[in-house]
Amino acid sequence: MEMETLSPQALRALCRTGEFAGQTAGFAKGYVQANLMILPREYAFDFLLFCQRNPKPCPLVEVLEPGRFMPDCAPGADLRTDISGYRVFENGEVAHEVTDITAFWRDDLVSFLLGCSFSFETALIDGDIPLRHVAQRRNVAMYKTDIACQPAGRFHGNMVVSMRPIKSRDVARAVEISGRFPQVHGAPIHIGHPQAIGINDLSKPDFGDAVQILDDELPVFWACGVTPQYVAQRSRIPFCISHSPGKMLVTDFRNE
Repeated sequence: MEMETLSPQALRALCRTGEFAGQTAGFAKGYVQANLMILPREYAFDFLLFCQRNPKPCPLVEVLEPGRFMPDCAPGADLRTDISGYRVFENGEVAHEVTDITAFWRDDLVSFLLGCSFSFETALIDGDIPLRHVAQRRNVAMYKTDIACQPAGRFHGNMVVSMRPIKSRDVARAVEISGRFPQVHGAPIHIGHPQAIGINDLSKPDFGDAVQILDDELPVFWACGVTPQYVAQRSRIPFCISHSPGKMLVTDFRNE
């Protein structure tokens, strides 16, 4: 099956039946992919404020009413089943990793969908900027940083970034292309010198898979939608649910 050309509806259906449980980088090309964060109503306003104060790592695509699990950005979808992997957190710790959160659903839960950098990867590839993790069918490498986010209420912590090796001659074009997509993190926040943002070893990502960086390449870092779950962990939120890193909701929105 050509996963790159699979429709969002077909990919979500495979997630719902359990036939697909992998990462979604490079799949359903041309469509917006979204990170997921689900919180009890009592924390929803603080988290919404956190997203507004930190739009680079937390660009909002949609916020659903409490108890609602069918998003407007993906008609017919079910947020409880149509993502290939979820993490359930209790008091800041991963308590469960599952492919279906129906058993954990509550009427007071508020779902947030946030833009994902997988969405602009098609534009980079179409611009003749190869992406190694996509070619190798691997998850993008993601790292915790010492870049502090603006706190809001209960939520505080540092940014997570995704890294893609880019040939030196292509960096300016990668910045220009990704900058056209502010709703899915936009332009990079840092280029080269990972130690300057608190990353000591690129061979050991905190999430995702390490990829080789060649001599003519620079590590380029984008704000990452894993930031909210890392912040929720640091903030010791009693209960929340997120996607597993690299496993996104593919929406019906077109990137362009």
